[in-house]
Formats: sequence, structure tokens, C-alpha cells
Amino acid sequence: MRFRHLPLALVCAAALLATPARADIKTQVIEYKLGDTVLEGMIAFDDAKTGKRPGVVIYHQWTGPSDHERKVAQDLAKKGYVAFVADVYGKGVRPPAPKESAAEMTKYLKDRSLLRARSKAGFDQLAARPEVDASRIAVIGYCFGGTAILELGRAGVPAKSYVTLHGVLNNPTPDDAKNIKAPVLVLHGAADTFVTDKEVETFLAEMKGVNADVTFVSYSGAPHSFTLEGPAFRPLAAARAWSTMGNFLSETLGQ
Repeated sequence: MRFRHLPLALVCAAALLATPARADIKTQVIEYKLGDTVLEGMIAFDDAKTGKRPGVVIYHQWTGPSDHERKVAQDLAKKGYVAFVADVYGKGVRPPAPKESAAEMTKYLKDRSLLRARSKAGFDQLAARPEVDASRIAVIGYCFGGTAILELGRAGVPAKSYVTLHGVLNNPTPDDAKNIKAPVLVLHGAADTFVTDKEVETFLAEMKGVNADVTFVSYSGAPHSFTLEGPAFRPLAAARAWSTMGNFLSETLGQ
């Protein structure tokens, strides 16, 4: 057997061609309005890609948009999505936990029409972006944000899929469940004492009653907020939830 030595320049060029292109993730703070209220979100996407791509809108937990949601947006952008962190509370409204954030969140849990309007404003922002295929947008939400994405579905907002991570599941207008037309993924902590077993049972019964496409995953020993940094964080459950969500988004968005 004979070996032929290639010039070093050719070897280097071949190696470069074989190496996957590095994602060039661009982030930008976006101000938008609903009525007189100024909202402040953040978009993340791979600036090296061209053409329209599927999008994901991320809805925040009870303290408002945080580093967690911004990190999720960047991680999703690395997977080829255009990701947008929506703002339900309004620019500068970032209440600390637990007392102030609970009070702010409760305003929207008691006024679902306002929650729907603020949530839809974020969805519309992403749908209008030139990089985004508006027919392929998913919505995901953490804790309070999980309520926001379900309210979008109940309002008939045409997302391609919905993901709630340790989200609040109660529904003051059960008849609206019929408006959820796309697949729903519920990632729930089995040890969640904030979202009761009764609430889970009622939600699943509502979904069954309208023949919704629902996947419900319960993680043993995982409390409320198990994907978020802090005492409730459960790294194994969080990693499994991320993987499950990734597969679900890939399936429903065709990415």
C-alpha cells in the first residue's frame, strides 16, 4: 500500500471545510408597545443564517424577563431558531421575589384578558420579523409564563406548538380550551406543591374533553421551578426537560 503526502495547505483547507460553521448569535433588545405600555423584550438569532426560519417566543417567570430566559433564547438560536423573550409586565417592571413578584403576577392571573393581550403582543413582535417564518412559531413559558402560553392557546393565537415548564395550569374559562388547536407539551414537577394534583387533573380533563394533542411529562422528585437556578433547581430533571422540549420543537416546527 502506498501513501501519498498532500500539501499542508490542502490538508488545512479540507479540515476547515469539514468543520461545522460556528453560529454567530446576535442579540438585540427590542422595545414594543401595547397601548400606552412600553414593553422590553430581547431577540436572538444566528446572524450567519439567511432566509426565513422558525421562531420561538419565550415567556418569563414571576420576576419578569431575566438572565434565564435570555440564556434560553441564545441556546435556541444556536439550534437555528429565531428566539424572542417577551415581556408581559412592562419595561422596568422587574419585581423581586417573593412578595412583590407574587403581587405583580396575581394582577395577570386575575385579569386573563390583559394577560392574553400582553402575551399576544410578544407573539406578534416575533411574527413580524423578516427572519421568521410566521407560520412556524412555538411558544414556551416558565412558571407564570406557562400560564401565558396556555392563555394564548385558549385565545386562539395560531402558534404551531405550546410548551409549559412547571407552569400554572388553572383555567377560569374552561370553554376556551377548545381553541387550542396545536400540540401542547406539559413538563411538570411531580413534587410541585404550587400546582396541585387537582389542578393537573382538571387541566388534563379539559384537554381530553376537546381532544387536544397533549403530552404530559412528570419528573419524580422535581418541585415547582425545577429548571430555574435556586433551591428548587434539579439538574437531571432540567436536562431531561430541555431534551424533551428540543425534540418536541424539532417535530412541531420542522427544524
